[in-house]
Amino acid sequence: MTNMVQAAGDELSNLVGAAYETAVAEGALPAGAAAVGTIEIPKDASHGDYTSGFALAAARQLKLPPRKIAEQILPRLGLEGSYFKSAEVAGAGFINLRLADTWYRQVLSSIEEDGETYGSVDEGRGKKVMVEFVSANPTGTMTIGNARGGVLGDALASILERAGYDVWREFYVNDAGNQVELFARSLEARYLQLFLGDKASGIPENGYHGEDIVTLAGIFRNVYGDRYLKADEAERRQVMMEFGLKYNIEKMRADLERYGITYDEWFRESSLHESGYVEDTIRILVEKGYTYEKDGALWFRVTDFGAEKDEVLRRSTGGYTYFAVDMAYHRNKFQVRGFDRVIDVLGADHHGHALRFKKGITALGIDNSRLEFLIMQLVHLTRDGETVKVSKRTGKAIALSDLLDEISVDAARFWFNSRPNTHLEFDMGLAVRQDSENPVYYVQYAHARICSLISALALEGAEVPASSGIDASLLSTEVEHELIKQLSQLPEEVRLVARELDPSRINRYLIELAARFHRFYTSNRLKGADPEVLSARLKLADSVRAVLENGLKLIGVSAPVKM
Repeated sequence: MTNMVQAAGDELSNLVGAAYETAVAEGALPAGAAAVGTIEIPKDASHGDYTSGFALAAARQLKLPPRKIAEQILPRLGLEGSYFKSAEVAGAGFINLRLADTWYRQVLSSIEEDGETYGSVDEGRGKKVMVEFVSANPTGTMTIGNARGGVLGDALASILERAGYDVWREFYVNDAGNQVELFARSLEARYLQLFLGDKASGIPENGYHGEDIVTLAGIFRNVYGDRYLKADEAERRQVMMEFGLKYNIEKMRADLERYGITYDEWFRESSLHESGYVEDTIRILVEKGYTYEKDGALWFRVTDFGAEKDEVLRRSTGGYTYFAVDMAYHRNKFQVRGFDRVIDVLGADHHGHALRFKKGITALGIDNSRLEFLIMQLVHLTRDGETVKVSKRTGKAIALSDLLDEISVDAARFWFNSRPNTHLEFDMGLAVRQDSENPVYYVQYAHARICSLISALALEGAEVPASSGIDASLLSTEVEHELIKQLSQLPEEVRLVARELDPSRINRYLIELAARFHRFYTSNRLKGADPEVLSARLKLADSVRAVLENGLKLIGVSAPVKM
């Protein structure tokens, strides 16, 4: 588990601290500087590979100009044997340093030693984190919004595992409440219409009118025939509800598995009701004095906790609201199952609910900083500039299964993992193109290109060497250094994703890594190069291959050997 970006930063901080202590001991600087200052990687490479702002941070404490402090630190930096080869004072008092060959070689060694786990960090320190995602209503088909949420949740879960968390993936099944009752009544109406035609009662106005209900009614008839035609209404609806939910949930499970997504648990809302857990949760709020009755309904005074409005917990008709059940569900997550951190992946339409809900759970004694949301924006499907609303295959609104009939899982996962906090324009035409304009193809092609290169050179007797067998000083061009620096960034990207909940950072990282490799391959000859140079460059290319594969695996995309 090696993070060479952090290793160099930590070493620089120690070097500067030791140099300051030496300067104090020699009387060159006064004591009393407690500020360590910032360690940064300059955006402009002409300012060095790393820079220390110690002198600027210590200037006020030492009552000296920062440049004078930096000039006393500089000659006392013990760079010999370190990751740095040179240093200089710049600007108002920055100390800029350049990396030594030792560091570049160690990056390649780390990739070799860590293998498939390269990029791992210990940000999570084994804490239990639940990622709840998709949780689509089981009364219909999986939508394109579900498709995006599925990738974002699954990729985030994978990256959190690499960041050292104990991760649990969960699908919350809404198998209770008013929508499920409407689902059963809608299915019942379609079933009766198959036998009675216009004589049968119609679908409730706010019920389900889509073709999927018609199809499901036909499947039910094929299984049971007219057995439930004259059955007791309550019995018929119960059987149909159970049949329909089971069928739809299994369809969802199959579609998601095709998409590369599996869960640790499909948690049923009905279990919260059957166990009395919802009722018990509301009782706690009542006993704490956080509720009041109005117009026959029970309200939760969320405004006591900073929300802009209160929420209904129990309707005047007697049923519990989504907010009430969600309170019980999250109490279960934190207080029963003991998750240290919970992340809910939600659509943009849930933003207001999420903010009020986060404030509200403090009423249950839950530290709401442990609950986080990844709010994703809408998806707009296009093909060659035209809006796409229906499937070529079915002629109906595009569902996840329809989408995967038209484009690859790899393309869908890569595209849907892009910038969750912005609206996504998904160009289905571009997603299947095999050129550099298609980002997933661009990254996968880089991996395949390296595999082909290694195979071709192997036929000529050039094998990929161990990192200990290369001369890192031969990887001396700016293009080679920039490529190795990009390789070193994967652990940092994993750490930042775990903090920022933005798995699309891995997409951007991989695109940049592929771009830097293509520049390296164009400007640095491998075939025909001197044996030692070839060996070093071949090791670098193979390191890129390994990191591309690792990164693609994190977001559930394959790394093809040939394209």
